[in-house]
Amino acid sequence: MTGALPIITADQRLAEPRGIKGCIFGKSGIGKTSLLWSLNATTTLFMDLEAGDLAIEGWQGDAIRPRTWMECRDFAVFIGGANPSLRDDQAYSPAHHAAVCQKFGDPTAVDRYETLFVDSITVAGRLCFQWCKGQPEAFSEKTGKPDVRGAYGLHGREMIAWLTHLQHTRRKNIWFVGILDEKLDDFNRKVFSPQIDGAKTGLELPGIVDQVITMAEIASADGQPARAFVCQTLNPFGFPAKDRSGRLDMIEVPHLGQLMAKIHGPVRPAAARLTYAPAVEGLPAAAAANPSHVN
Repeated sequence: MTGALPIITADQRLAEPRGIKGCIFGKSGIGKTSLLWSLNATTTLFMDLEAGDLAIEGWQGDAIRPRTWMECRDFAVFIGGANPSLRDDQAYSPAHHAAVCQKFGDPTAVDRYETLFVDSITVAGRLCFQWCKGQPEAFSEKTGKPDVRGAYGLHGREMIAWLTHLQHTRRKNIWFVGILDEKLDDFNRKVFSPQIDGAKTGLELPGIVDQVITMAEIASADGQPARAFVCQTLNPFGFPAKDRSGRLDMIEVPHLGQLMAKIHGPVRPAAARLTYAPAVEGLPAAAAANPSHVN
């Protein structure tokens, strides 16, 4: 007997619990770690990679402190489950998951946590690169000497696999925190980019997560500096940002709990989520109003 095509109906898809996957970037000292104060301590697990929890002294939530890249991978498969498409000799495979469960115990122990707060992806990248420099790919087959290009190539693959596995943990909110670098390009313009070893992770990360938020210092209405979340790609500051939910304004209050509540709020109609310029210089008005028809 032939089985039915496993189609997920619209009702089933809309009823599925889905967590938010996002990253928050900002300069050092802007208050990224302190965002934990805005989250429910009983349902939040703090992945403390920086050992920088002085800012949240007194916060009542639980934490884990991986010290190696192997521990970071083990926890990702423990919380996210196995990827059945992988071979037993690969990370995040059923064999890897089984070995980690034997080490850590019943994975349902983390079911009570709704949010994983990873501080920071910058340090995770450093741990990953340190591990990669000791792998066979990081050495030349001909000379046996270190091959930096091989190490960076492996680093990019490892980081993307780790982030993608956590991104597929549908039921949990996962937030990655990182440092935002500010540089000047050849035309003396400010350019912002995540501080992560290697270029591959920083380039591909925005396509993996749902939300990219920049926590920045922006002048308030009275001209005084204030912290804020910049949440939309089209912003006048040039900050990296992205809102897949379509529910966030360009500037939001820097309160992560309120931000998640807004993302989980009522769905906005498509007409309100996508805005088109009525006319763009060099582009016919009809095409600007319906850019999908532009060749």
